[in-house]
Amino acid sequence: MERGDIAPAYLFIGPEAYRRRRARAALLQTREYAVTQYDLNDSALAEVIDDARALSLFTSERVIFAGNAENALPRAKSGEGSEDSEGPAGSADALAVYMKDPTPGVVLVFDAPRFEFEGEDKRKQERVRKFYAAVGDPVEFKRASDDEARREAAALARRAGLSLDPAMLDLLVEALAADLTRIAVEVEKMSLYTQGRAVTEEDLALLVPDARATTIFALVAALGRRDRSRSLEILDTLFRDGEYLPVALSFLSAQFRAALVAKESGLRSPQQIQGHFAKMGVQMWSSRAEQVFQTVAKFSKPQLARAMELTFEADRDLRSARPDDRIVMEQFILRLTAEGGL
Repeated sequence: MERGDIAPAYLFIGPEAYRRRRARAALLQTREYAVTQYDLNDSALAEVIDDARALSLFTSERVIFAGNAENALPRAKSGEGSEDSEGPAGSADALAVYMKDPTPGVVLVFDAPRFEFEGEDKRKQERVRKFYAAVGDPVEFKRASDDEARREAAALARRAGLSLDPAMLDLLVEALAADLTRIAVEVEKMSLYTQGRAVTEEDLALLVPDARATTIFALVAALGRRDRSRSLEILDTLFRDGEYLPVALSFLSAQFRAALVAKESGLRSPQQIQGHFAKMGVQMWSSRAEQVFQTVAKFSKPQLARAMELTFEADRDLRSARPDDRIVMEQFILRLTAEGGL
C-alpha cells in the first residue's frame, strides 16, 4: 500500500480489531477514495458486486467495505458435509467472474472478523477462505501474542510521551489480556492523566478497566518478598474493590510453583529463570522472572512447599462455609509472611 500497489479486492480475516483499523486507514491514505459501506447481514453479495461494477459520475477512486463477510457463505446442509449452492447473500460465482475483470479504481474489502484461527472456528474460517478464494491470499488479523502486545504497547507509549517502565508495561499488558485496542486507548488516557511523570501501580488501578488484576500481581510480588505490611495494604484494596479472592490465590499458586522449579533447578538469576522456562516452552517476561527470583531468594525449598500448602488451604477455606473472606486471607498472609511460621 505504501508503494501504491493496491489490489482490486482484499479479504480481511480474523478477530483482531486494532491492526484491522490500521490496515483500513493505510488503504484510505493511499488515495482520495470515496467510501461505501455494506453489511452482508443486510445486503446481498450480488448487490456489492453490482455497485463495484457501476461507474461513478463523481469519482473514479472508490473503496467498498463489505462487513460481516461470513454471511455470504452458503449454508451447510444439516447432517451432511456438502453445501447448498446458494446462501442468503449469494454464491461465490459472481465474485469469481468479477475478479477476472475488476473495475479500475475500485477496491473491494471483504471483512470477516467472526472466526478465530484455532479450535472449533478453524474449520469455519477455512470455509470463508475457500468461498473468497478468487480474492487471493487473505490479510490475517490474529490476536496479538503477549510479546507482540508488549512491543506495540511500548511503541504506543513512546509516541505518546508516556513514561512507562518495564514492570508497569507488563502489568498493563496482562491487565488488558494483550488486547491491542484496549491498550491503545489506555495508553492515551494515561498519557493525558500523568502529564509526563512515571506511571505507578496506583495509576493503573485507577485508570485501567479490570486493572484490579494489576493489584493481584502487586500482591503476588509483595508476598513473594514476604512484605507483610504491603501485602495487607493490597489485600485491603482488593477487598474494598470486591475482587474474587480465589483469583489472587491462583496467581500465587503459579508463582510458588515457578519458584519451586527454579529452586530445584539451581537457577541463580532472573535471566537464568527466564531462559529455563523458555526451554520448557513457558513464556515468561523479564519482570515476571524478577518476581520469581525474589520469591526464590526469600523462601527456602521447604518453605515454598509449605507456601503451596497454605495457598491450597486458603483456597479451600474461601470456597467453604466461612464467616469472612477477609479473615481467611489475613490469616493466610500472616502465616505466609511470618519469619519462622512456615
